[in-house]
Amino acid sequence: MNQDSLDDLSQRLLGKPPGALDDEERRVIAGIRAGTTVSRDAADVADEQSSFGDRLADRVAAVGGSWGFIIAFAVVLFGWMILNSDILGHFGRAFDPYPYIFLNLLLSTLAAIQAPVIMMSQNRQSAKDRLAASLDYETNLRAELDILRVHHKIDHIVLDRLDAIERKIDGLAKTVPGA
Repeated sequence: MNQDSLDDLSQRLLGKPPGALDDEERRVIAGIRAGTTVSRDAADVADEQSSFGDRLADRVAAVGGSWGFIIAFAVVLFGWMILNSDILGHFGRAFDPYPYIFLNLLLSTLAAIQAPVIMMSQNRQSAKDRLAASLDYETNLRAELDILRVHHKIDHIVLDRLDAIERKIDGLAKTVPGA
């Protein structure tokens, strides 16, 4: 099979000239020609392509979208309110008394920063999903083409055996007297 040209393989297996192949089909045909596998892990490929900012956005989204963050954040908020209302408020030393204007500023700033970071992480996850679908397509196409090639080989073997059996029957028929 390695002697087959890219033109021949693409035409025979996909019914397309090499110029009409998309990237996935071209990689599959090249893999068949070279006798190599096409299966790749989407997570590994995505990690290879990710930048520092992408990885940071994923980490921030993972932390910000966890129960641990929600619980810790609730504790900090209630602690802030209790500290400024009850404890420091009794001594007239509250640095952010009710209605907690400074706390609102901090929360707004956090939301303004966290929302786009989470959206970046979601966009990256969408890109990973598209990559996984593309790699799945390549693997499925390769499997389908390999199955078709095996069927083709089996069909040729069966036809060759049938021809051999017919020749033997014809030979026997000629040697039997009165036939």
